[in-house]
Amino acid sequence: MAGALRRFALERPVIFWSFVIGSIGPIMVWTVPDIRRKYFGFKGYPELPLTYPLPNRARNPPAGYED
Repeated sequence: MAGALRRFALERPVIFWSFVIGSIGPIMVWTVPDIRRKYFGFKGYPELPLTYPLPNRARNPPAGYED
């Protein structure tokens, strides 16, 4: 198996390294979030607002733009 991988890496390095980098991606989905929380202190993103906050004042209708 190792001999076949070595031969494939020497004969077709672009395909070999594409496969290596592509196979690391799914592994990173499971490992990177834990590393961010444990070592970098990532607490998560704040929740997105569900409504637009209205001002606490009287609403003035726009004037001067009538056709």
